[in-house]
Amino acid sequence: MARFSFLRASVATLFATAGLFGLPGQAAPLRRTASITALSTADITSFRPFSFYAAMAYCQPSQILAKSCGQNCDANPTFEPVASGGDGIDVQFWYVGIDPTLQSVVVGHQGTDPSKIVPLLTDGDFFLTKLNSTLFPSVSSSIEVHSGFADEHAKTATSVLASVQTALQKSGLKKVTLVGHSLGAALSLIESVYLPQFLPGVTFKMIGYGLPRVGNQAFASYIDANVDLDHVNNKEDFVPTLPGIFLGFHHPQGEKHIQDDNSWLDCPGDDNSDKKCTTGDVSNVFEGQLSDHDGPYDIVTMGSSTCASS
Repeated sequence: MARFSFLRASVATLFATAGLFGLPGQAAPLRRTASITALSTADITSFRPFSFYAAMAYCQPSQILAKSCGQNCDANPTFEPVASGGDGIDVQFWYVGIDPTLQSVVVGHQGTDPSKIVPLLTDGDFFLTKLNSTLFPSVSSSIEVHSGFADEHAKTATSVLASVQTALQKSGLKKVTLVGHSLGAALSLIESVYLPQFLPGVTFKMIGYGLPRVGNQAFASYIDANVDLDHVNNKEDFVPTLPGIFLGFHHPQGEKHIQDDNSWLDCPGDDNSDKKCTTGDVSNVFEGQLSDHDGPYDIVTMGSSTCASS
């Protein structure tokens, strides 16, 4: 807890000094398109396979390929790994596999320790950048994303694409589900724009947890129009409020916000500013809890500590 308190104070000081954060709150677009509704118990439970898949992305590639990643592997016993890579240092872990039960190819990207994702989102060593025209040949130049996320995605893009093509051919499936937590969710969101350009006739779904803002409003609007997205935020986690809207970043629609009583609410629109949704609930770091970032998301906690063999 001391680490989280120190980080919160440090981030607040950085923002206030640099003029990057309008304390005590931040301006937000009021884009509400429908009423906030509660998810049923069955709805919440339906996320569990994907929550475990997002947690599995924290595990070593050798563990995933051997299906020896503890509860994260045990939760989806029919999973068939196809490929996994990264070193967890310079290149985030990633994996591709087949889930016959869900009738989907699954792609996962590793997140990062909460103490590391916050500096990445606040240290000023990033900017909005256009997507690489080679990797994203059909995407408008008006779409811009976090430069650090774009650079990280590019490290594994072609390897992931080749592995997904192999998995689709091997399984005969026509559906791909992308998952991730934190940085992994950001990478998966960019992946949800990248992969469809090269895989016509395939249906895509993206489910992210603790997703930071990834791109500008043009990016969010593109996601809204083209990606089937759910992103789940836990209680007072402030990572999803970064980088700030005042820097030009915006969330797409699809937020599910876990309340303090552990109920889940569907928050429609982009960056819904209602107090029951993250943008409205966590308006500055003093109102946030970094310790909420790893969950639990229902019964699933994110992080490498969940990867021990059972």
